[in-house]
Amino acid sequence: MSALAGLRVVELVDELTFDAGRMLGELGADVVVVEPPGGSPLRRLPPFAGDEPGPERSLRWWAGAVGARSIALDLSDPDGLATFMALVDTADVVLEGRGHALDVLEAGWDALGRSRRALIWVCVTPFGRESVRADDPSTDLTLLAGGGVVWNCGYDDHTVPPIRGHGNQAYNIGALYATIGALTALAHRDRTGRGQLVDVNVNAACNVTCEQVTYNWLVAGNLLKRQTGRHAAAVPTAPVQVRCADGRYACTGVLPVLPRQFGALHAWLAELGLLERLPEAVFLELGAARDTRVDIADIGADPEGAGILAAARDAIALIASELSAYDFYVASQEHGFPAGAVVAPDEAFEDPHFVARGIQMEVEEPELGHSYRLPGPALPVSTALATRPTRAPRVDEHGDDIRAELQQRKERHHV
Repeated sequence: MSALAGLRVVELVDELTFDAGRMLGELGADVVVVEPPGGSPLRRLPPFAGDEPGPERSLRWWAGAVGARSIALDLSDPDGLATFMALVDTADVVLEGRGHALDVLEAGWDALGRSRRALIWVCVTPFGRESVRADDPSTDLTLLAGGGVVWNCGYDDHTVPPIRGHGNQAYNIGALYATIGALTALAHRDRTGRGQLVDVNVNAACNVTCEQVTYNWLVAGNLLKRQTGRHAAAVPTAPVQVRCADGRYACTGVLPVLPRQFGALHAWLAELGLLERLPEAVFLELGAARDTRVDIADIGADPEGAGILAAARDAIALIASELSAYDFYVASQEHGFPAGAVVAPDEAFEDPHFVARGIQMEVEEPELGHSYRLPGPALPVSTALATRPTRAPRVDEHGDDIRAELQQRKERHHV
């Protein structure tokens, strides 16, 4: 039994709904993607399996539509629209992306959703369904920039332009909030029996991922500045990235502040034979002998505390300079210090820790004679509630089955 077993999601699939459909499917929902004849434009996005373009070879489609079923409908045709309306009658959740195309066809929330008491309709749009900007053009980049994510990410050197994360991050953020909204609405329906409209504004969703940056400006008028590998701040904070022996970088996270941490760091230096190279290590012994933590907020009035933290920073940098980035990451974790190597996505995917946590998911692709691996699931659940997904559907692969199901349902209701 999976978490959403027995629930149906009808997805008007586009780039804004794509990952929400997958997440709900991973929780066990029957996700039916509605595509135009010939297939969704998402099927034509690279990269392609074997570098051979084609609607059934897009790795982006394979990743986002894994576990779903497909029906191709021409919604401009009366028969196709009627089939869609009948499909909505069977849905617990409808996922709708950009614009008000369904409203124009009198098949959107206003026409269908309001009259179905238990239906949850999740509308994912760049600026909100009823926004004055509802019809403004947008892309993943403009949403990341307008929502503050791009401005908030980059390097200490502000002569370097802001950094945009790749991988359709704005769309992923919007899909996550769509999933959260759908799950919350389902929990509400369990208590009340009522569905509702969930209006997801992707621009706003991007904005709230900027954490304290927006609120500092709105509440206090403070302009926070982007920093390398750490949160934006009004006043620069201590760097957290160190150069390792192999020339790569690692992030060290928050500095030690507890007596036991200073003791552990001193012992690590001794273990590596590095104490003589860091005379300031005596400050680590002072930190280990303290009765209380070193409070960073009181550093100005605590010269000894400032020396202890400086010694901790220098000790970590020295240790990193003696180890590869990966070895430093592993050894840091073993000694109780948060750290992570800066690696490429494909390296992270193959990391033994990720593999052990079940991040890799193998999906059979019998038509190609092999299986392929995907990252997932996005929302970790216990194995008792998980569902093993099937490969992404071919265009209209399940159309005949779904139409037959709808016809049988119609006949039963006429009896």
